[in-house]
Amino acid sequence: MARIDCIPFTFPGLENISCVFTTRTGGACKPPFNQGNLSFDVGDNPYDVRANRTSLAASLGVTHWHECIQVHGDVLHFESESQTPEQQSSLEGDGFTSSERGHALVIKTADCQPILIAHNKGDFVAALHNGWRGNSINYPGKSVTQICEHYGCSPSELMAVRGPSLSPALSEFVNFNSDFEPGYEKYFNKENNTVDLWKLTHDQLAGAGIDPQNIFGIDMCTYCMSDTFFSYRRDRNTGRQLSVIWIK
Repeated sequence: MARIDCIPFTFPGLENISCVFTTRTGGACKPPFNQGNLSFDVGDNPYDVRANRTSLAASLGVTHWHECIQVHGDVLHFESESQTPEQQSSLEGDGFTSSERGHALVIKTADCQPILIAHNKGDFVAALHNGWRGNSINYPGKSVTQICEHYGCSPSELMAVRGPSLSPALSEFVNFNSDFEPGYEKYFNKENNTVDLWKLTHDQLAGAGIDPQNIFGIDMCTYCMSDTFFSYRRDRNTGRQLSVIWIK
């Protein structure tokens, strides 16, 4: 089995923090989940998924795994109990934090935005699953506030990166006025009914106090890059890639 290809990211000056974004390339899964599906929740063969997760965890050098049943809500779990990569989580929510070394925080996506956050001294990390519903309730900004309250730090001490996700050009919302409350109009392109979720996430993180210079984005479109990423909008019945952050 070929190893799943990953896109690494390093926060400036934080050599003790590792981040990777997986792709669909490499792995054991069969169509339409080929090859690198890492989710048990999409109808794929669980033996193939387990093989992919075991292989990925080994290649990253992590054994403690934090994952949840993602529900497009605003629940953030602090220092939750870990599991092994081979286990299915029963914990509901859309985000985690950890200050423990070797504890991987894992977000599953196939168009939604994964947001990975690190303290600028490497003291703790966080990971968020942020779909458009998360943006509509300012989940990124609310999470930053909760993180700072929990760890007793300032938002200016945080750094964040948004992973591969649906690009602004393809984020179509024909029911924008009912999906989003008033105040989001500047992110809506009336000509093609699209919403710039990338900029919206950036602005929500910055609005919560993170220095814009410390907000990064992997501007790779999951819909456009069919050979590289899974996309729910493109394929419906498809796999999920992972975004992972941990303290080494």
